[in-house]
Amino acid sequence: MQFCIQLSAYYPDKSYGGDRVYADMLELARCADRCGYESVAITEHHLLNILMMPAPLQFAVKIASQTQSVKIITAVSVLPLHDMRVLAGELVCTDIFTDNRLMVGVGRGAFGFEMGRMGVPLETSREKFDESLELLQALLAEEEVSWDGKYYKFEPITIMPRPVSDIPLMMAVLAPEAIYHCTRRGFHIQTTPLSGDHQHMLDQVDAFNRAKQELGPAGADQTLSLSRVAFLCHSDADRNRKIQLAHEYYSRFDNVFTGPGIVENGMIKPLPRKMTVEQTAENLTICTVAEMIDKLGPYAEAGVDRFIMNVNFGVEQAEILESIECFGAEVMPYFNTSDVARTG
Repeated sequence: MQFCIQLSAYYPDKSYGGDRVYADMLELARCADRCGYESVAITEHHLLNILMMPAPLQFAVKIASQTQSVKIITAVSVLPLHDMRVLAGELVCTDIFTDNRLMVGVGRGAFGFEMGRMGVPLETSREKFDESLELLQALLAEEEVSWDGKYYKFEPITIMPRPVSDIPLMMAVLAPEAIYHCTRRGFHIQTTPLSGDHQHMLDQVDAFNRAKQELGPAGADQTLSLSRVAFLCHSDADRNRKIQLAHEYYSRFDNVFTGPGIVENGMIKPLPRKMTVEQTAENLTICTVAEMIDKLGPYAEAGVDRFIMNVNFGVEQAEILESIECFGAEVMPYFNTSDVARTG
């Protein structure tokens, strides 16, 4: 099982400055590269102060310029917000500029406030996403592509420059049945159990494995990535403090993910959670080194290829760096972290 650090911006205080936020994220990327992590992941979100990254491809290029081997995953690029004729060319250039270390995760959007203000409401984004994905694949794979759909109509064009290598596409999907069908279509998969229990995670992995087995040799290189909050702690008091910080973070996340989407001047209003702090603790992987090894064992045994660690939920930068370094030195050796060939 490989390990990935999610470079997710959390910006609860505007006085901290966006320049400092992104400098911190870049420092985490350098640390992950130095400590032997397989990859880092970048979100795409606009108009909000959590997961704040309106320029993921530009940041990918910046990361590549300051790291040696770590892969860079967009997790995810929100296709309905882009013109595929522009995005396809940008992806080709980003792949070139990152020395072919790019993996493109795609999705239809997650936050109603963001998508609505950008003119693509979640209620209608699925249809546009489906057409956009089909078009993006065609533009990357073929020359002289014409289109006559609902959202795109144009005469033959060829994206230039042409890709110099296959750019892996990863689908962000949660439901086991959807994971099965997306895997059957040839996509890498990124998922998370969110508040689901262990059995839900096993159902997600089983759906991927069933589809991959049915594909036979054609699916040999497909990977399953699973994302969770993961952080090392030193004591019960340290663990409880970090769980409280995560609970406060999710009081904003829930507002825009499943709640009313109350945002003022770019700042998401924290709202009381339906979930208790104790329930939050059950859904997070915040624990000691020994406990972390025990908790991750079932993921590796189930067949998860890549564990994406969300480490930014309000903890100080120095503590995040310490956790990443300690995890790399004391947890990763228990799992297969040898380099693997770039898949596509």
